[in-house]
Amino acid sequence: MKYLTIAIIAHVDHGKTTLVDALLKQGGAFRDNQAVETCVMDSNDQEKERGITIYAKNTAIQIGDTKVNIVDTPGHADFGSEVERVLRMADSVLLLVDAYEGPMPQTRFVLRKSLELGIKPIVVINKIDKPTARPSYVLDAVFDLFVQLGATDEQCDFAHIYTIARDGVAKRELTDESTNLQPLFDLILEKVQPRENDAAKPFRMQIANLAYDSFTGRQGIGRITDGTVKTGANVFIIGNDGVKRKGKISKIMTSLGLQKAEIKEAEAGDIVTIAGIPDIFVGETVTTDENTEALPPITIDPPTLKMQFFVNDSPFAGKEGDFVTSRHIRDRLEKELEMNVGLKVEFKDDGSFVVAGRGELHLAVLIETMRREGFEIQVGAPEVIFHEENGVKMEPFEKCVINVPDESAGSVIEKMGKRRGIMQDMKSERGLTNLEFFIPTRGLLGFRREFTTMTRGEGILASSFDKYAPYGGDINKREVGSMISGENGVAMTYSLWNLQERGPIFIEPQTEIYEGMIIGEHLKGSDLVVNATKNKQLTNMRASGTDEAMNLTPPRVMTLEDALDYVGEDELVEITPTKVRLRKKKLKEHERKRG
Repeated sequence: MKYLTIAIIAHVDHGKTTLVDALLKQGGAFRDNQAVETCVMDSNDQEKERGITIYAKNTAIQIGDTKVNIVDTPGHADFGSEVERVLRMADSVLLLVDAYEGPMPQTRFVLRKSLELGIKPIVVINKIDKPTARPSYVLDAVFDLFVQLGATDEQCDFAHIYTIARDGVAKRELTDESTNLQPLFDLILEKVQPRENDAAKPFRMQIANLAYDSFTGRQGIGRITDGTVKTGANVFIIGNDGVKRKGKISKIMTSLGLQKAEIKEAEAGDIVTIAGIPDIFVGETVTTDENTEALPPITIDPPTLKMQFFVNDSPFAGKEGDFVTSRHIRDRLEKELEMNVGLKVEFKDDGSFVVAGRGELHLAVLIETMRREGFEIQVGAPEVIFHEENGVKMEPFEKCVINVPDESAGSVIEKMGKRRGIMQDMKSERGLTNLEFFIPTRGLLGFRREFTTMTRGEGILASSFDKYAPYGGDINKREVGSMISGENGVAMTYSLWNLQERGPIFIEPQTEIYEGMIIGEHLKGSDLVVNATKNKQLTNMRASGTDEAMNLTPPRVMTLEDALDYVGEDELVEITPTKVRLRKKKLKEHERKRG
């Protein structure tokens, strides 16, 4: 049996998971009469709801006498650590690029990582059926990106193919007639050379991912680099600190299609899941030879953003969640660190936690997961992570690509300038303007919600961490204030009707509120303390101000991401299984005035 491993990498929404679906379907992973949902690899609830891949996953198809392992990777920059650790398993990558959008920020990131590992990609220009598709232009842009990233001559001489992943069609040339993905299968077998695997060497593999089973416990996933291994084998585990310990493999599984099959023996080149080692970690080397050297460590780019996690101490604390103590939160974060290699946690003496990740979405997914598990927590505003180099204050900068209608371009450029963004490119075509900026990560915090409003939901913003650079200067991120409840009680229609002229309201009538809770936005820029519990005085006279005439504007209900985008430095987001609330750190007005 021959083995190949292909990782599919791309910017978010360029069609990776759709292509995986098509590869599985045409590779015989499903019965002819089997009903198959789209994005079958995205099994996590949040993946389905958000429509993005969060966790890297592997599957496999059989092409003749070759087993092709396929790794689907996240397309969002915040989950770059998932990409970094699985690329080591790949013989090649399919670099998927949208036939209209071309290379985007995450395209740059995933390609750079692939090139650094010496991988020669196959470029796949997808969505060529779009009316706005420009495949030839995009192919040239991809070549330019290879050159910019320092690709070798061999890597620049990449093979390419055109696809309509949604329809399961691939073409070597745009003019070719094709009804399936066979041209892509042929190209993979033609261009991808498997690594040299010496079956005579002692068994060795590196853990690239983790899984959990209620019967066997924690499982390690990785590609076998050398040798063969059998169920029941006694092994040595070389930890990330270099310390060796003993273990025993109780179960070996391999993937084909969507199924995992238990096997008695596995050989070099295949990706397998092993069970029986309860304390296995990502990056560790598993071998049958005590004297075998560990495989090179998996290096992950450091986090760029942090948030402070607190125990919920609001007046509503403990009413809506099951896990509410500092001990509960600590145990959950320690468990997350075992699986989420891109995460860092500092445990503070006061019972709070500083949680650092790759971006707002990376941390938001963790918070949302904890919320669904029954946790109550409070988090502070996202903060970038600074460091010093040769006495110079450095901060993370991002490559940001924005696509907006021409009429919105001016206001976007003005706003990005205020946020220290440096425009690097501007192109206008077919009524749309494409803008590229180099901007501090700080400048993008709190901007996405404003951007959506500014472009009436018609703009596209994508960014990815580029590098650390000297501090870019002060940024005034929020030009509005908060509308703060001054009372405990229930929000009344009459009060909200009177307050809505001051700014957007975040809550509905009859919502329970407390003193210090943020119930809306004050457009004049300063914080405003209000009484939202006041009701209209009853009389026996009808007037134009009766409830029937009170037309309330629908509230701006804050999602978790909206709240994290909005929250200020002196504010917190309260998260429970049923509610997302905004509040001031100091609930009493007189305490806030004292500073």
